[in-house]
Amino acid sequence: MKRIHPAGLLSLLAVVALPLTACGTESTDVSSGSDGDARIMSVTAGDDSCEVSKAEAPAGTLRFNVHNAGDKVNEFYLVGEDGLQIVAEVENIGPGANSQLVVNAPAGSYFTACKPGMVGTSIRADFEVTASDEKVEISADEKEQIALAQKNYAAYVQDQSAQLLEKTTEFVQLYKDGKDDEARALYPVARTHWERIETVAESFGTLDPKMDAREADLQPGEKWTGWHRIEKDLWPQKAEDYTALTTAERATYADDLLANTTTLDGKIAALSYPVDAIARGSSGLLEEVATGKVTGEEEIWSETDLWDFQANVDGAKVAFAGVKPLVEAKDPALASTLQQRFDALQELLDAQRDGEGFRKYGELDKETVKELADAVNALSEPLSRLAGVVVP
Repeated sequence: MKRIHPAGLLSLLAVVALPLTACGTESTDVSSGSDGDARIMSVTAGDDSCEVSKAEAPAGTLRFNVHNAGDKVNEFYLVGEDGLQIVAEVENIGPGANSQLVVNAPAGSYFTACKPGMVGTSIRADFEVTASDEKVEISADEKEQIALAQKNYAAYVQDQSAQLLEKTTEFVQLYKDGKDDEARALYPVARTHWERIETVAESFGTLDPKMDAREADLQPGEKWTGWHRIEKDLWPQKAEDYTALTTAERATYADDLLANTTTLDGKIAALSYPVDAIARGSSGLLEEVATGKVTGEEEIWSETDLWDFQANVDGAKVAFAGVKPLVEAKDPALASTLQQRFDALQELLDAQRDGEGFRKYGELDKETVKELADAVNALSEPLSRLAGVVVP
């Protein structure tokens, strides 16, 4: 689960967030074009301010160059007219750091917003996207490659969602029946299908926190439900003064998880996937690894983080593979770098396998954790440039 709140990755708009100061050997240049370009905006995010250089731009590919001038970690958003839908966002902008948000936005009314500290109420301003006659020429070969990537990725996500529903149905029944050993064994297997499509699930607003919120993510007064609530009940050894759930409570949480999984499966069946959103999904899954799995914070009770780690990498690789022909045509060096770094990360993960699964995260020494983190960082930076390359 994305920390703090979910992002609407696979909205009807094409989205890509490019961190300027990402870890890795390369750096992302956010200076292409100037603020004199009608579609390029500079944003200065402070601890109590959010200054955007323009209040409107013509429809098309918009670039927001964001600088955090404050002392708190910040976020920047483009929000829909309803004030609720996060159309696009860039998170975790450290003090003094720069990031770029690129979004293909049709005409309409929006809000720009910063969130100092990444909590609480955002600082918002009106932003208008006006009609434009700009047309993008796409070759017949590129159109064919894009269509194939969209078709294949949609089939992959639907297959993973169907398997998630099947495994979740089995898991919750075992849990309700008190067959804890069998439920514990199935827990990381079922969650593999969730983690492979996690960024898609995050696009459905409240479904993600209902299903995947960690205890540490909860806001005051927020009810805790989903996978990790059940996880704690199955692995209570590390919890202080924990009271096991009753049979009735188990049934309530299990039925709620299954109902939300069923809802998710239905919503996924109706989705379509813009090609740059597929690429953004690949990058987003690596972000999930960096912010939760490689730190051991995701599965704090079961310590099955490496299962999640592998599943996020699986989903990222599938998304990359789908758009790889486009990247090879436009930026072959980037395609080669990404493939090499995916392979290097997979080699490190394979070394942590234990039978059909993985070692518990608590068994990893500091050197191994650092190697994994370094490999994730080395892959994350070039992967963050993927969507920008595939945008027609």
